[in-house]
Amino acid sequence: MSYVNFILRSYFQNKNSNIRKIVNEPLLCQKNCFHYLVKAARHTVWGKKYNYRQLTSYRQFQETVPLNTYESIYPYIERMIKGERNVLWRGKVRMFSKSSGTSGSKSKFIPVSLESLIECNYKGGKDTLSLYAQNRPDTRLFSGKTLSLSGSMRPSELNPKAICGDISALLIKYIPDWANHLRTPPKKIALIDGWNEKLELFAQHTKNENITGLAGVPSWILIILKRILEIEGKETLDSIWPNLELFMHGGVNFTPYLPQYKEITHTDKLLFWQIYNASEGYFATQDRAYADDMLLLLNNGVFFEFIPFNDFYNHDFHAIPLDEVKENVNYAIVISTNAGLWRYIIGDVIQFTSLNPYRIIITGRTTHFINAFGEELIVDNVEKALQITCEKTQSLVSEYTAAPVYLDNHKKACHEWLIEFETPPSDLQIFTDILDAELMKINSDYEVKRSFDLLLHKPIIHQVPQGTFIQWMASKGKLGGQFKVPRLSN
Repeated sequence: MSYVNFILRSYFQNKNSNIRKIVNEPLLCQKNCFHYLVKAARHTVWGKKYNYRQLTSYRQFQETVPLNTYESIYPYIERMIKGERNVLWRGKVRMFSKSSGTSGSKSKFIPVSLESLIECNYKGGKDTLSLYAQNRPDTRLFSGKTLSLSGSMRPSELNPKAICGDISALLIKYIPDWANHLRTPPKKIALIDGWNEKLELFAQHTKNENITGLAGVPSWILIILKRILEIEGKETLDSIWPNLELFMHGGVNFTPYLPQYKEITHTDKLLFWQIYNASEGYFATQDRAYADDMLLLLNNGVFFEFIPFNDFYNHDFHAIPLDEVKENVNYAIVISTNAGLWRYIIGDVIQFTSLNPYRIIITGRTTHFINAFGEELIVDNVEKALQITCEKTQSLVSEYTAAPVYLDNHKKACHEWLIEFETPPSDLQIFTDILDAELMKINSDYEVKRSFDLLLHKPIIHQVPQGTFIQWMASKGKLGGQFKVPRLSN
């Protein structure tokens, strides 16, 4: 047995004090987290504005501090990017996680403080490894390396001293040395900006290594794995990486990808382990090998609130604390973090599957969306792109809907559209090309996934006869003012 594996396995199997606190004292964890956050930020611009020195209870916090979207908090984030100290969080924040934009911007830039990097993200990763090692006592994960896929990063246009990039890139850039020795490929490959070059180098570099784990977004990891199989002339990963035992995945719904992973692994040894690691923080992790719901990480620098989704949908934004949630109810998540996000609505919708301990599943986003491949396409993106496309092609759309076509051995991954035109374009292919180009201009994540047709191919648009959507709504018993055509579906 590998000496390194023995030492690390023993360490993680016995490193469960944080998990015990989360499971046994969840409300105390959140109470302590709340007071820590408020105290730490009382001398910031934000803390002074909302008189954090006088805030002693959650109810005061709830009554004093407003719920926030990215648009409402961005002016403060911009000041942080430009180098100002003590704005939303104490000290100077130099790292910003770039993620898909809102209706008002192509990309969002989420502050990542040193505290959040260590006490939220890396701590969440350690919690995941601890839970995995406890679920698999004979693990040999640490005898090899974990192939981890990341994005890239670069200096901000507003301030060259501020670093902006995918949260995965920031995590790899500043990863502790001991953990870096357990991952592959090296940073110089992992942080390359061009996806096409990066994926090829990933495949070439890792095909001959002892890979025991995988970590990343399922759609992108699948591309790498298929490329490695192609290079080696093999059909399954068992013959290339016989010791592969774990895939830690997040970012998109894994269910559509599971059959494809089963097809190329052919082994019961590989466990699929769900994590909830977003641009804003590491929020939850699977804690049981036989169930894919996730333990909410309540002691890692994030204070949670929840808006019942029915209320959210009706624009009644009243958040409740953890001790008031119920099982099997959809909630929009609200977070306050040790990076300076305050009562921030992140856009994810979850359900609690258990209240003892607090376990969740992700059920969607707060808006209609397509996020099958990490593109995070929202209705606002589509409406703007359609408007420009119609202007350029002198056409008019009356109804539409779109959904993903998932990658398999017979189909290429893409978005498939049904559009009913009031005034059709003279050339549907030109319409498709323009719409695709406009979506890439508006949404940076869509642009990345469409690059070189590597993951997401050009959309397929079907023109349907006028009256089709009305007939469909009628067949579903959904005629009437309160019923709407589902614009985007995952």
